[in-house]
Amino acid sequence: MIGALVLALLVPFLFVYCYKNAYKRPENFPPGPPSLPVYGAFWIVLANGFGDLSLAFRKLGQKYNTKLIGLNMGPVPTVVVNDPHLIKEVLNREEFDGRLDIILTRLRSFWKKLGIFFTDGYFWHIQRRFTLRYLRDYGFGRRDDTLESVVADEIKVMLEMGYDGPKYPSEKEVVNGDLIYLPFFFTVPFVNGIVHILSRKTVPREQYKKLWSLARGTLLFQRNSNDMGGALSLTPWLKNIMPNYSGYNALVKGNQSIQDFFQKLVKDAQETHDITYDRHFLDVYLTEMKKEITKEKRSTFSVDQLVLTCVDYSFPAASAVQFTLTFLVERLLLQPEIQDKIHEEIDRVVGRDRLPNLDDRRNMPYVEACIREILRYDTTVPLSIPHRAMINTKLAGYDIPENTMVSPHLAMLHMDEEIWGDPQNFRPERFIKDGQLDLASDKSLPFGAGRRLCAGETYARQTMFQVFAAFMQAFTVSTADGKPLLRPAKRIQGIITTIPEFWVRITPRT
Repeated sequence: MIGALVLALLVPFLFVYCYKNAYKRPENFPPGPPSLPVYGAFWIVLANGFGDLSLAFRKLGQKYNTKLIGLNMGPVPTVVVNDPHLIKEVLNREEFDGRLDIILTRLRSFWKKLGIFFTDGYFWHIQRRFTLRYLRDYGFGRRDDTLESVVADEIKVMLEMGYDGPKYPSEKEVVNGDLIYLPFFFTVPFVNGIVHILSRKTVPREQYKKLWSLARGTLLFQRNSNDMGGALSLTPWLKNIMPNYSGYNALVKGNQSIQDFFQKLVKDAQETHDITYDRHFLDVYLTEMKKEITKEKRSTFSVDQLVLTCVDYSFPAASAVQFTLTFLVERLLLQPEIQDKIHEEIDRVVGRDRLPNLDDRRNMPYVEACIREILRYDTTVPLSIPHRAMINTKLAGYDIPENTMVSPHLAMLHMDEEIWGDPQNFRPERFIKDGQLDLASDKSLPFGAGRRLCAGETYARQTMFQVFAAFMQAFTVSTADGKPLLRPAKRIQGIITTIPEFWVRITPRT
């Protein structure tokens, strides 16, 4: 009897409590969905686009008729920016340069706040400025003949695998007769290029399995992450009660393979380091670290930070750029006429007697336009890496409290009809004017903007051109079963957008 009475009193109380909290939000906050228990409005986001948060926020923007969507993701006030002009404003305003401190960022960095991608403030400023300053000396972020030559050598081996098949047992993972496995067929030139920038070494062909393991670990980690935090970030205690279902075990496994690779690279540099002579970037960093130890102030330099720096600058090369080319190959299977135009341009400008090089980019506007169009059409990071408001500020007249998560919705910018006219069509010609590449027409921001601009943009664009142009010079691509591809694969959302790995048939053009 007493239990029934308590329940009768408790149920209305809980209902009123939940109702009040559902609409509790910061004053003058952007409009958006109400909050529900535990995960806040995340339930409603999932209901509008489970597995596709970009679609969910597109729908919610239409429902609430707003350019800024305000909601609570669990306890975290969040703003998603759907307007192209406001997206650019957020990316270029210093007060939005912060990053979230969540379980995913701690897990990957020895349970500390390390690296470049997910740090902010003084630590980030010092580390980013130092690393970019000295990485440039070894070819990162600029045109470098040595790096271009190293990448070209790796491309030759990639093409040789395509022509002749596996030379070592591990290569059977990516080549089987006239079939290649994407995206991993493209892995080696991108990752070995980064390894060369860091250490002036490359992983030899007989050890390529290490690079494919690194790429698979990177893919495993990012697919089990979520660009808006997800259940594990909002309720990190899930790792203790359901480590498999929450994705925690997969994150740990993927992260371990990434860390193992770069810890070995750094350890090798440490064991042979001579403070009087810098052979490569790792030496430069280790030398500076030893100098910092002698100073009284607390240093931002450490071995763990060096490992995470290597991880951060290599992460896109081991995942995003390979999938960009994989998306492009998929598009060629969907629109075969594009492949014909690419072949015509390559044959006319380069011929078949040498590999395309970076000097050819200016004379190959269609190939370059295809790469730019796929970066727009299949946005690699649809909601960007979430930013954090570092102070109380305003945006479009709304109040944005300190520590609010702010996500610039890049996919909305890339699909805006006012900017692109026909954004749903894959049309490389939109970037070509009078037979030349028209950079002024490229309003896309696949690498972000402002101080959080992806530091690897130059390396990514240059290497994607080298790899893709050489690949298309050498081969014609078709589906593995020879049937026309009628629809694109379902996109998988994580830190970046991917599709399921697949085999594709290549036919040598010679």
